Amino acid sequence: MRDLLSYIIKRFGWMLITLWIVYSVSFVLMRSVPGNPFSSERNVPPAIERQLKARYNLDAPPIEQYVDYLVGIVTRFDLGWCIRLEDYSVNQVLAEGFPVSASLAIFALVFAIVLGVSAGVVSAVYRGSFADVSMMAAAVLGIAIPNFVLASLAILLFVFGIQLFPAGGWGTLRQVALPALCLGAPVAAYIARLTRAGMLEVMTRDHVRTAFAKGLPHRTVITRHVLPGAMLPVVSYLGPATASVLTGSLVLEKIFALPGMGSHFIYAATQRDYTLAMGMVLTYTVILFIMNSLVDISYSIIDPRVKLQ
Repeated sequence: MRDLLSYIIKRFGWMLITLWIVYSVSFVLMRSVPGNPFSSERNVPPAIERQLKARYNLDAPPIEQYVDYLVGIVTRFDLGWCIRLEDYSVNQVLAEGFPVSASLAIFALVFAIVLGVSAGVVSAVYRGSFADVSMMAAAVLGIAIPNFVLASLAILLFVFGIQLFPAGGWGTLRQVALPALCLGAPVAAYIARLTRAGMLEVMTRDHVRTAFAKGLPHRTVITRHVLPGAMLPVVSYLGPATASVLTGSLVLEKIFALPGMGSHFIYAATQRDYTLAMGMVLTYTVILFIMNSLVDISYSIIDPRVKLQ
């Protein structure tokens, strides 16, 4: 317990340092891009542009903007007001978009884990069979095809062809099912290959051979002796899998018209909304850091030989 508490404190300290670095780099990069949030097809009169810059403190020196915004985040957890979305704060946008993105990510990860582990177990148990070859071929295709291409094909097939799912929107299980499947398919492919490789490696160990020699049922040996050991590579991959799901959702939320953080992130980037883009970057950083920490902790729980450092 003491080691776990010490690990969490250290990770929290590293997260704060990482957030400060991400904030600094993002601040410099966003203000290095030509133009500003008020550059658009319609030319804003100079007087109105000066008033808008004064309202959002964009007329202050860069170092003053850097310090003021950072102090607001640290002291009040205030990410400021959106520049292009009037009367909306960044905190409000995150509060509305986060549940959508989180729900999509959870559905996608659950689908990926269930499908990937099942396919990997079947492929390992029936190694060299038609099921093994076909599933691993499908896994290679799942890894090679980007999720936005898969989403386009899925829309053509399941929306306009079979008309099984709606084209977009949010609120029902049918609306979240198709984007979750498209988002989780590449992750499921990786998990299937990792599960198969882990199963084949564990099945050659002495304790598994001993279990078979004792006459235990095949299913019991697979589920109790082989599968837990084969899950270690899969658990290690859950951190990168979370990153893949979060970054992949940026495009899929736009394709399926989902009101999640990904859609707002793309909007902030195209409209040069400094505060909204900064809030999104920091939020994604926190989520990825927390998920990687949880994966490390769970890895030490599954395998007691692994020590948290």
